[in-house]
Amino acid sequence: MAVGAGQHNQGVSAQPTVRPDADVSAALEAWAAAGVRRGQPMGLAVESRTGAVVVGGPHAVAFSAAQYPGAIAAVDAALRPRWVWWCAATTAGPLADAGRRLGVCWDLAAVHRLLAGGSTDDAGTVWAALHGLDAASRPRTGQLDLLAPAASAPPARRPAPADDPCAAAIDGTGHLRAEWVDGGWARDLDRLTVWATLALRAQLAQHRLLHDRSHEPGVGGDPLRTAFSESAAALLCVELERDGLPIDGPELDRLVAEAVGPRPRSPAEAAAARRQRDRAVLQHLPGGEASGTDLRNPTQVREALRGVGIEVPDTRSWRLEPWREHHPLVAALLAWRKSDRIATTYGYDWIDRHIGADGRLRGDWQASDGAAGRMTAGAGLHNLPAELRSAVAAPPGQVLVRADLGQVEPRVLAAVSADRALAAATAADDLYAPVAARLGVERAVAKVAVLAAMYGQTSGTAGEALKGLDLAYPVAMRYLRRASDAGRGGQAVLTHGGRRVPMWTPAPAADERQAAALAGARGRFARNAVVQGSAAELFKAWAVTVRSAAQSLGATVVLCLHDELLVLAPDHEGEAVAHLLHRTLDDVAAAWAPSSGVRFVADVRVVQRWSQAKG
Repeated sequence: MAVGAGQHNQGVSAQPTVRPDADVSAALEAWAAAGVRRGQPMGLAVESRTGAVVVGGPHAVAFSAAQYPGAIAAVDAALRPRWVWWCAATTAGPLADAGRRLGVCWDLAAVHRLLAGGSTDDAGTVWAALHGLDAASRPRTGQLDLLAPAASAPPARRPAPADDPCAAAIDGTGHLRAEWVDGGWARDLDRLTVWATLALRAQLAQHRLLHDRSHEPGVGGDPLRTAFSESAAALLCVELERDGLPIDGPELDRLVAEAVGPRPRSPAEAAAARRQRDRAVLQHLPGGEASGTDLRNPTQVREALRGVGIEVPDTRSWRLEPWREHHPLVAALLAWRKSDRIATTYGYDWIDRHIGADGRLRGDWQASDGAAGRMTAGAGLHNLPAELRSAVAAPPGQVLVRADLGQVEPRVLAAVSADRALAAATAADDLYAPVAARLGVERAVAKVAVLAAMYGQTSGTAGEALKGLDLAYPVAMRYLRRASDAGRGGQAVLTHGGRRVPMWTPAPAADERQAAALAGARGRFARNAVVQGSAAELFKAWAVTVRSAAQSLGATVVLCLHDELLVLAPDHEGEAVAHLLHRTLDDVAAAWAPSSGVRFVADVRVVQRWSQAKG
């Protein structure tokens, strides 16, 4: 089946309806005759039961549910278009389920998060932002949302022209109709055609906004390039969810059993195992179990510590570590915390919920959090305890190639601030050594000072060392202060690549002291966001470049963890993938911050198990 759709408005010109056969070669010929060239944006909408529609130039070609996976893969290979869609999960997801991976894309939701900040990125919000409409007033389906803020009645706008094939999706106020946003776009192939056409219109509008963003103060990079990598990161997240992380099931069972005991056969056995774990700590208290101390209550734990002569302001592990030799209670408590965390968060229930029959650990992935834009994952993937990492293992005939960026945030600070003196320090494998020499302090003090500058700490050892940083690296310090001042004043800040990071609006402060504390918190958040957010952009640009380049070696990215990549590769390609990771980092960094003089480094290792990567 094939349908045609005219396009107009926002640079997409209306064209006569053309109905080429739903045959890939015929469609390619029609697009070529209409001037559609390799690499050009093409709209795509997919619904696994309905089919798919590709919009290129004046032609919209529809493929049935049985046809579309192979047909779209063929179009991708022939034209290598920049696929334009509303959201990777709804468009690339069905293709990934069918075993198809696309090349480059433009994800409207991902680019909206870049332009507007925050985490709200549904199609109705994206469309409203591009047309100057109040997203809070857009129509919604279902019952009245009693928790939503009150909004004034939206102004009437001229309806879409009657001959506009997309008019059915737009209401009289200019918003996308709620029923379409909430899934009505997927009802049939004609609606898929409208949805893909609207995506192309939205892409043109976003492209213009990114051009404007490139001229805003504080944006030293290329927002368009950032949009490309953010879109590809959303596509990578779909693939990470589908592929999963390879797990050695027997090894994981052994590790969990070692930490918390054998798998309980009943709730009573689980409760008994919990009491036994607690007993190993409580035996060191006066009164033992009879003391009634709840080890999961920090206040009670602090009181118990006071009872054996240990006075601490809180019970965080790093606070307790220096007291390990003072009393056996501390060592027992620290060991208990590790085992209890595994029992409650990474125990047998977790294994049953998240690890499939194929031995893969899967969780939901997001290409950008609501703050500075870091990739995030569910199912505990981003916080997997070190004690369990030996269970992340390559299947027979494959290896894991792990790459960890070294001291990435201070190196990013040098690049985005254009501080030549700090950039010179990045020539060293250990950036903190030349910084320490320049400040005339120990390396540990230099490290504290640099981290404190980025995180807004001003007291203690950090405060003294910061005075030296102001003299040694004034350009970088001014960059951080500008961000801090903007944040304190409630103004959004922009990352190097153009991501908008909005500040929160707190409730009215009770007094001046509270108002100052809130302003200080925003300032600290802002100064870190411009560095951490920029680092996230660099990392994602690297990750998606590796994703694309590694395919020719039969390798896939299986984990993106903060500043660390884990790639699964055939065992005979391990060293080639390791070389590729180094090369792509150099290439991406050179394009991301050209002429900065900053050197980025990564520790790359070929291993069988993730735990072997730390050396």
